[in-house]
Amino acid sequence: MRRAPLLAAFACLAGIAALAQEKPADTQESPAGKREKPAGPGPTGGLTEEEFKALHDLTDKEPPAPRGKMVDLDGARAYLSLPKGEPPFPAVIVIHEWWGLTGHIQHWADRLAADGFAALAVDLYGGKVADNRDDAMRYMKGVDAANAQATLKRAHAFLKEDARVKAARRGCMGWCFGGAWTLKHAMATPDLDAAIMYYGQPVLDPAELKAIRAPLLGIFGNRDKSIPPEKVDAFGKALAEAGVKHRILSYDADHAFANPSGGRYDETAAAAAWAEARAFLSERLR
Repeated sequence: MRRAPLLAAFACLAGIAALAQEKPADTQESPAGKREKPAGPGPTGGLTEEEFKALHDLTDKEPPAPRGKMVDLDGARAYLSLPKGEPPFPAVIVIHEWWGLTGHIQHWADRLAADGFAALAVDLYGGKVADNRDDAMRYMKGVDAANAQATLKRAHAFLKEDARVKAARRGCMGWCFGGAWTLKHAMATPDLDAAIMYYGQPVLDPAELKAIRAPLLGIFGNRDKSIPPEKVDAFGKALAEAGVKHRILSYDADHAFANPSGGRYDETAAAAAWAEARAFLSERLR
């Protein structure tokens, strides 16, 4: 039986916005004002991009079972995937797209665990998973910001305090809805050690961004109609003005290009972005 929540061939919310002007692939300005080309595909830890893509092939077969387990965060559920070996482990909070805590996001947590990180994928929808745009929109609009922030705060503490993890260094990453919440979590968590936001709506006020202490990696697509290159440029300039250590990468790809279960997946861009993300996490958390 086909699992729509796991294999939904849709893009995330922001990709539904009106058309905007495109521009050639390149990265946005770094704090030093230089423009860099993103690195090409490189090592991707326990799973290559091709292997990761294979977990999401649209077939009538059951998808591979997740390797982790669900845990309780004082009333909120989360999916915990652990590396081999004994703690302490470097750790990452994983924040889902607008579909909810789907099998795709659990596979992302497993991918991080295969690369040596304890990964805790939070559920900001209270157990609901969307299999169509209307439900996804409704669930996303129904998120209570204070409750979501409290859940992320508990997740951050869990990764340090739980005997299975005992993380000394903790990061956060998310996509679209989860990318925006990764930025919010970085703004609210002064002892966060790394933040990666994939095509999440940015905050452009330097006064708000000044609260961020963690180095930030932003990953965007130049063909994303809802977060066009000029908005990404403005985000980079605001981060620089706020004194936030950051790197912004843009690929010649659309919104949601890193989701193999979606129709806008771009394997080349996804592999290159993951190589960058993996290197960033290794540098900041190990």
